[in-house]
Formats: sequence, C-alpha cells, structure tokens
Amino acid sequence: MDIQKNYQKEMDKLLFVLLQDNITPSLLLHSCCAPCSSYVLEYLTRYFHITLFYYNPNISLEEEYNRRIKEQQKLIRELPVKNPVRFRQGIYEPERFYEMAKGLELSPEGGERCFKCYELRLEETARLAKEEGFDYFTTTLSISPHKNADKLNEIGERLSKKYDTPYLGADFKKKNGYKRSIELSGKYQLYRQDYCGCVYSKANKPAASGIS
Repeated sequence: MDIQKNYQKEMDKLLFVLLQDNITPSLLLHSCCAPCSSYVLEYLTRYFHITLFYYNPNISLEEEYNRRIKEQQKLIRELPVKNPVRFRQGIYEPERFYEMAKGLELSPEGGERCFKCYELRLEETARLAKEEGFDYFTTTLSISPHKNADKLNEIGERLSKKYDTPYLGADFKKKNGYKRSIELSGKYQLYRQDYCGCVYSKANKPAASGIS
C-alpha cells in the first residue's frame, strides 16, 4: 500500500534547511488570485525570492481577468514581506482553456476537467521556470479547499521531471493557511470571487462557492 506523502512536512524540512544554510532560492509562484496568494506570500517570502506568475486562461471574461490582476498587484504593493515580490503577467489566452476542455464540458467540478486545467497552468509555470532559471516553481492553488492538493502535487512532480526544475510540493491549506487567507483578504479588502473563473464553475457556483 502506498503511503500518502505529507507535502507540508516535506516543505517544512526544506525551509528549515534553507534557514540553517542562509540560502534564499528563487521561486516562480503561479497564482490564481490575490486572496489565494495572500497567505502563501506572507509565508514563503521569508524563504524565497518570489516572482508571482499570473497565468489563468480559464477565466472566461477579460473584465474579470483584469480585475483579478489589479487585485493581485494591489496586494503585492501593500503586503509587508521580507523579500520583495516581483509580478509577471502571463498571456491571456482563453482559447487554450477551451481547447483543453473539449469533451469535458460536462465533467463535474473537481473532476477531470479541473485536473487538466491544473496541468495547463502548472505546465506554463514549469516551462517559464526552466526557461528563466528559477530554482523552484509551485502554485497557490492548493490553499483552496475546493482544489485537490494530491493531484496538484502529482502534476507538479511530473512536470518537474519533464522540465528538469524542482517543484515545491505544498498543501497551503494546512497550518490554517486557508483561514489566514480569509483574514488577509479582509484586512486588505481584496475582491474575493465565488468561483474559480471558468464558465463551468460560474454555472455551478453553489458547488464551487468560496475562494477559487
């Protein structure tokens, strides 16, 4: 029987080593929105030089996409952090999401369509991390109770091998991460959307309510 990996414990071990050795690696952090990134930035800027990568072709309306970018930039400006955070805006290409979702339009929330969407966003992050020489890459997505952290980490580890770039395994909802993200969203008055951004989650809001 496979023993389930404790990603939080593994990350804690790495962060301890980084502190002990006085090393601050670079991290390309994919973010889906400001609320999800709030706790993650507060937590990880003590250990990494972070470039936040906003790449979310799943968002169905450009107005919504741009609103989330503004909130993300606002948070980066206002959140006190040990190491400054850089912002990197990805290309808005919703056609890639719709191409990926073909045949999966009726897939339930949290199912195969969502897993493919995780991979679409994580692969672009991994590709950029490799291309620009980042020490690690990861995503804020695991902070949401509506996202499958095991699947995210499985995808991340596979892409790590493909692009020969270390993936920072994580389950950011642990250690009250999700609760802290709600507190920070209130403190900085962040726009907290009630669906992940795609047309399918918007149509199914009752099942996908809460932070994306």
